[in-house]
Amino acid sequence: MERRMAAPRTVKRRPTGKFDVKGFLRLIRRTKPKYWQLWVGLLLGLLATGAQLAVPKLAQSLINGLGHALNRPLLITVIVLFIVSALVSAVSGALLGFFGENVVARLRETLWQKLVRLRVSYFDNVKTGEMTSRLVNDTMQIKNLLANSFPQMVTSLLQLVGALVIMLIMDWRMTAIMFIAVPLVMLVMFPIMRQSSKIGHQRQDAMAMLSGETDETLSEIRLVKSSNAEDYETQSGNQQIQSLYRIGLREAIYDAVAGPVMTTSMLAVFVGVLAYAAIRVSAGTMSMGTMFSFMMYLFQIIGPAGTLARFFTDLSKANGSTERVRDLLNEPEEALTAGAPKSVSDETLAMKHVDFAYEDEGALVLHDVNFEAKPNTVVAFAGPSGGGKSTIFGLLERYYQPKNGQVTLGEADVQDFNLSDWRSQIGYVSQDSAIMAGTIRHNLTYGSDREYSDEELWHVLKLASADRFVRKMAAGLDTQVGERGVKVSGGQRQRLAIARAFLRDPKILLLDEATASLDSESEAMVQQALAELMKGRTTLIIAHRLSTIVDADNIYFIEDGHVSGHGTHQELMTSLPLYRDYVKIQFKE
Repeated sequence: MERRMAAPRTVKRRPTGKFDVKGFLRLIRRTKPKYWQLWVGLLLGLLATGAQLAVPKLAQSLINGLGHALNRPLLITVIVLFIVSALVSAVSGALLGFFGENVVARLRETLWQKLVRLRVSYFDNVKTGEMTSRLVNDTMQIKNLLANSFPQMVTSLLQLVGALVIMLIMDWRMTAIMFIAVPLVMLVMFPIMRQSSKIGHQRQDAMAMLSGETDETLSEIRLVKSSNAEDYETQSGNQQIQSLYRIGLREAIYDAVAGPVMTTSMLAVFVGVLAYAAIRVSAGTMSMGTMFSFMMYLFQIIGPAGTLARFFTDLSKANGSTERVRDLLNEPEEALTAGAPKSVSDETLAMKHVDFAYEDEGALVLHDVNFEAKPNTVVAFAGPSGGGKSTIFGLLERYYQPKNGQVTLGEADVQDFNLSDWRSQIGYVSQDSAIMAGTIRHNLTYGSDREYSDEELWHVLKLASADRFVRKMAAGLDTQVGERGVKVSGGQRQRLAIARAFLRDPKILLLDEATASLDSESEAMVQQALAELMKGRTTLIIAHRLSTIVDADNIYFIEDGHVSGHGTHQELMTSLPLYRDYVKIQFKE
């Protein structure tokens, strides 16, 4: 397509350090999750935590009674509590996992639905790999927060508070030490967690960039090979990988520091409390059972404290992912179903004083363009490359909207018509006709809302002069064409695109240099197919070959984004020196 490409846009937010709870909840509500799984999972998790909190208290009575006799019923109760709490925790974890998987699946469905409905201008500016990263990596961060970090935080918080309350009741002096020690530990950990969260945010951005670069390179691997660009792409890719590697090293350092610092801090607290408890036991002011129970509660505090520290790190990572996902979901999309359907038959298609630029503040690509295509006529666009011919087709397909002026059908602005219905009445065949990975059958019926019989498919293939080469293929209609159609030739791709256009039976036909890159034999067959396809339709053609446009009812000469003149071939040869010179240079007349 002839247009000025904007520089790739990558919107990067600096981590604010604050988690947008309302924004996160709005994002989750859009997925319509199964809340019962969350609430039942949390309830079971709380029950399991309650059972775990009861164990040390029962163990206290069990140990204090050892001097008399083993309390077997109490021992059995303790064992049963251990087993029950483990089973309930497993069920809780499974339900919360189901909840998280459900949310991420629906979030990805929402994102995918959004991606395929975004305006074409968005894809002009953002690399495909970056969007893939949003769909896969960022949603995974959100799922980890929902299914793992958040439930663990809730149960850990209950376990932490519950243990501290019970410890306070048991011995307020020792608990006071804990109330002083634990905040000190968190104070030590906070700077490490903050840096770790920033690095996690950078890692997500770097992964998105790497994904974008690799996707772009691998999708054009033949260009890489033909240009001997393996070394260049290797170096370019290695730079991205090394950047991600350096971020990973920093993340590994902070993660490696966080663990030992947390462990050492908690161990210091444990040793201090144990030493104090030993003094109390030796002085006779605390029983052995109480000390043992207190130590068990202390162990129950150590785990939740670490979990809470990890939660805040995961929260920050999910915050960055949430921002990026919300940015994507807030992008304007095409209103495919808005407006009333309108038949384009027997109506004149026209542009009236159209100005257009790809960027809001960018230079005009088209300025004051006027043309009309009457029903069942052939209108051709000629002119130097980069003049804006393909941009006109982009506006007719409504990929973009004019900055000024109108595209009209009859006397009505086409922007008022139903977009899906509008595009269903247009057939588009380009120079590099797009073809999807899959079978020939899949490509012929791509985007159709009905089933077609083999007879119907063979009929349109015959009309497009494509039936012979398809019949020679081992699997016929079910032959795989490979990614981007690499297993079929350029001429075959064109004829398949023409067959697809026959199947759509469009009222308006757009041909964008449909034979420009073909050899003579392929061009002759494609021209024959196109001549058949053009019958009874309004046809607009972009062509560099004189044979394609010389018989057009009207030719518009496009230069530097405006119409220099129009008329039949002979009229333009007589009245427009620019056209005459162009014909002599381009067509060697």
